[in-house]
Amino acid sequence: MSRPILYFIGALLIAAALIMAAAARAAKAPALMQANIYQEGIDLTGYWVSEKLDGVRAFWDGQQLLSRNGNVIDTPPGFTEGFPTQPLDGELWMGRGTFSQLVGILNRRTPSAEPWRHIYFMAFDLPSSPGPFDQRLPRLRKLIDDAALPHLHMVDQRRGRDHATLMRDLERVAAAGGEGLMLHRGGAPYRGERNDDLLKVKPYLDAEAEVVAVIPGEGKYTGMMGALLVKTPGGRHFRLGTGFSDALRARPPAIGSVVTYKYHGHTRHGLPRFASFLRLREEGPGFTRSSR
Repeated sequence: MSRPILYFIGALLIAAALIMAAAARAAKAPALMQANIYQEGIDLTGYWVSEKLDGVRAFWDGQQLLSRNGNVIDTPPGFTEGFPTQPLDGELWMGRGTFSQLVGILNRRTPSAEPWRHIYFMAFDLPSSPGPFDQRLPRLRKLIDDAALPHLHMVDQRRGRDHATLMRDLERVAAAGGEGLMLHRGGAPYRGERNDDLLKVKPYLDAEAEVVAVIPGEGKYTGMMGALLVKTPGGRHFRLGTGFSDALRARPPAIGSVVTYKYHGHTRHGLPRFASFLRLREEGPGFTRSSR
């Protein structure tokens, strides 16, 4: 057998081994509860209120951490030692305003203990525990307290009161750099789907769109990006021209990439009102911002 053929066969075997290794590392995506948008008018006394953390959704299956897509999240030795054997739904979090830094750490090929010292798994539910959230919550609290681990914490939960109080809490959290609030219905079982048992409360709406063109800038932005032409999942096109740093204008997102933008309702034509760039979707093994 000739040498080129041997090289070709060897390359095929290596490629097959890499594919098999990647498949072995990917677990089935966990069925996670996802939130709808809060609308004024519901009885908030039946809900628990917590801060919406600016982190990466993660699922502890009792043995390993998984991303929302089912990819194994590599952690440094000892990080999950002592974690409960029960599944936990939560987020990896470093603090307010640290999402990009967190994703950078998670995307490293080999996890290092030093940067992981600042990462916490913030648990907010027990997916496999029966009963409503009112009953799961004290069980979760006991698990976390009994574990007493430096990297395992519980998201603070407090009883809801009324809309005015909720709005004051939202204003306080937003002023401190937080992303918003979450409402979890106390009488709800854990259902791995999007439903009204979990609601998110934010000072603005946000959505994603695909970059279809980069529009050159003028004036002080000559030679840089002036705006992005983006396309919504529904096929609507609009210009996104605010919210960008000068560094991002100098190196704009690539065509085909996905950006998140914030907005305040829609125009009479159905386009986002006062749309402003928030962030570029971070590519990696499932490490996207929490979509609770």
